[in-house]
Parts: sequence; structure tokens; C-alpha cells
Amino acid sequence: MSRRARVSPADAGLPDGGARRRTPGLRREEVAVLAGVGASWYQWLEQGRDISVSPQVLDAVARVLRLSGAERRHLYLLAGLNPPVPEAEPERRDMCDGLRRMLDAWMPYPAHVMDRYYNSVLHNDAAALVLGMRPGVTQNCLLDFFIDPMYRSRSRSWQANACSVVAQFRAACAATPDDEGLRELLGRVMAASPEFAALWERRDIEDAGQIRKELDHPVAGLLHLESSAMRMPARPDLTIVLHTPLDEDTAARLEWLVSPEGRRGALYPVAG
Repeated sequence: MSRRARVSPADAGLPDGGARRRTPGLRREEVAVLAGVGASWYQWLEQGRDISVSPQVLDAVARVLRLSGAERRHLYLLAGLNPPVPEAEPERRDMCDGLRRMLDAWMPYPAHVMDRYYNSVLHNDAAALVLGMRPGVTQNCLLDFFIDPMYRSRSRSWQANACSVVAQFRAACAATPDDEGLRELLGRVMAASPEFAALWERRDIEDAGQIRKELDHPVAGLLHLESSAMRMPARPDLTIVLHTPLDEDTAARLEWLVSPEGRRGALYPVAG
């Protein structure tokens, strides 16, 4: 009722008739007509009656009432249905400046942002120095994990972490099985890495969360890190990955690495 009250007849493309309306916004009958459902059925819906509800009808009601993505998912939950996959609201798609400030504030620790297809869309200087994010690689975190020789030469925990990386990717694919972008990425990494293909056949499933990494950096030495993958409800299409040092020695090494002296050394690494 509250969402109906905020939509005027003019907003819905209806004539207001010129007469004063006793209730603000649309009447129940008008919502029913615009959504293509019966007036009595719509009244029962508002009253929370025990009626049969389909996703198609809820989407029609959400369209008439101009519900946001969060409101549409809430409507599904109220009706006892599985909500649709979250999507970024158009007015919130441009959040890059705020994300960039967050990544820069995380220095001297590595941090980056991936889109739903594992493409790195933002990263800070520490991620470039430690994780090898640089021009000349695919800039796709899944592909580079398996095929980037620099990252693999540095990662002592690669074998242990590969199982989790593939299991988390399978979970992402299972959540949106019709996503063509994920299917395309799956085909690319299957063709590029026999190791990925073998792990994929194990059919393991794992939620994204935290992964511990041991990286042998050619300049800074051995780094013990914990990566945390996080989502923002306002941008469900993006994943923020923050790396935290697991000991004081790693924290000190990272601080030195991003210093002018450390950066000069990183320009001329020895092996790796």
C-alpha cells in the first residue's frame, strides 16, 4: 500500500480525471488493470491472503509500482518465493571513485575489485607489486591464477588454493546457470589449463570467503596473506578482495615494498 501511494496516475500513464482522489497514488483497481491481474486477487495480495503467486505476476506488480531491485526482492520474500538474483541499480553503477579511495586507503596491503566475470576492474599499487597485476596479462583473476607464470612462480600455496578457486567458481556458475559471460569464461579457462579442467571435474562447491596465501616475492621475500572476498549490496556485480598480513613480518615487508626504496627494487626483480 505504501509503494502504491507514491505512484501517481500520471506516472503510470493514466488520466487523473481532474477529480480529487481520496487516496494518494494509484488505486488497487488501477494497479490490477496495469499488472493484468484481477482486482480481487490484487486486494488479497495486499492483504497477505493465502493465494497462489507466480514470479511473472510479482514482476508485473513490481513494474507498475516502480519497485527498486531491493524492493522487488523483498516482495518475493513476502510472497514466500526465492528472490531474483541481485543486480546493481542504474543510479549506483558509478561508484568507482569511492572504491578507488577504499583501495588506496588499504595501502600498503594489496586490494583489488573484480566484476562478476573475474575481470580486475580496479587495483591498488600493492596489488600490482605483490600479485603481479600488470599490462600484458589477461587482467582476469581466474585465468591469470592458472596461466600467469609470474603469479605461479611466487605462490607457494598455489596447489592448495587451486581447489578452492575452482570450487568457488563452480558455485558462481551454479547461481546463474544461464549467464553467457560465465559460460564463455569457463570455456576459455578449460581450454587454457588442463589443471583447471581436472579440478572442475571434481564438482566441488565452495562459497567465496577467505583464502590464505603464501607468496615468495623476489624482492620482499616470503609473505603470509589472507584474502577476503566481499560483496556490497549496492553493487552485487562487483567483488572486493582485500589482502591482510597474517604476521608483523609480512606487514613490515609490505610497507617497505611500497616505499620508494622498495619500488626501485621491484623494478629489477631477481627470479620470478
